Amino acid sequence: MDPRNVSAPTYFIITGLSDESLLQFLVFLLILLIYLATLGGNLTILLLVCLDHHLHTPMYFFLANLSILDISCSTITLHKILTSFISGDNTVSILECRVQIFAFLSLTCVELLVLAAMGYDRYVAICNPLHYYVVMSPKICTLLASLCWIFGFLENIPTLWGLFKVMCYESNKIDHFFCDLVPVLKLSCSDTTFLQLYVLIAGLCACTFTPFALTFISYIFIISTILSIRSSSGRRKAFLTCFSHLTVVFCLYASLVIQYLRPTSSINLHSNKYFSLFNAAAVPLLNPLIYSLKNKDVKAAVRRRLRLVVSNHSQGCNEET
Repeated sequence: MDPRNVSAPTYFIITGLSDESLLQFLVFLLILLIYLATLGGNLTILLLVCLDHHLHTPMYFFLANLSILDISCSTITLHKILTSFISGDNTVSILECRVQIFAFLSLTCVELLVLAAMGYDRYVAICNPLHYYVVMSPKICTLLASLCWIFGFLENIPTLWGLFKVMCYESNKIDHFFCDLVPVLKLSCSDTTFLQLYVLIAGLCACTFTPFALTFISYIFIISTILSIRSSSGRRKAFLTCFSHLTVVFCLYASLVIQYLRPTSSINLHSNKYFSLFNAAAVPLLNPLIYSLKNKDVKAAVRRRLRLVVSNHSQGCNEET
């Protein structure tokens, strides 16, 4: 199609997951419950890590970063489903759509890098425990986290620039529940070959393969060390410290590979948005449900906070009487 014969829209229409009103209501309730659980669980982790000095360790420092990322990603991707059902407005401006794509891709890249840093943290804890607090000092942890955030956003600046170069679209209806890169590129009538190649190559090499390789190398040494432990209880304890991290890593990488690391022409948008829903709703919930709230240190921190609240309340009642 000739780009000169297509007018540039000023806004996009987000079609959502379904046109049926009953199904829309059920999806809204499900997404609302998942989002509130994600928000509540990750905010709880953040507050506990900030308030409880027992959790001022490298592991929980990175978990706090992961919680911030999970809250941000789920808010960016799920807010349109929630707000459009309440207000009835399912439109989004072109600028807002481009910024949403950039923010989502950047936060996802940061999350993969943070998971790689967490893998390195587990490697030091298991393979070099005597020097753990020297190698993973507060300064090193802050530096690692800062590099993850900076590189994650810098790596996606060319993608944002490429989106601003797209001047026309065949339609303004996005077959998705938020502004995602693949359905937007599907609508473009401009030449997006360079942008697609950059996303595929940079996404595969810089944003996906590099953190995956770092995580994989860390776990080669971790598994080798675990297998050398003589006692079965020691091997089990060491493995359990890594199992939750591996679960989050597997789910996130699997959903991202299915969604993005394929040529745009071969992607079925209808099925792809359900993988996106899993990535946007289920994966951010894994951190509080699997990674942290079942951890004995987090449970102990919750009990300490509850005892402190009860104690303060009792003292306040005694002073009033």
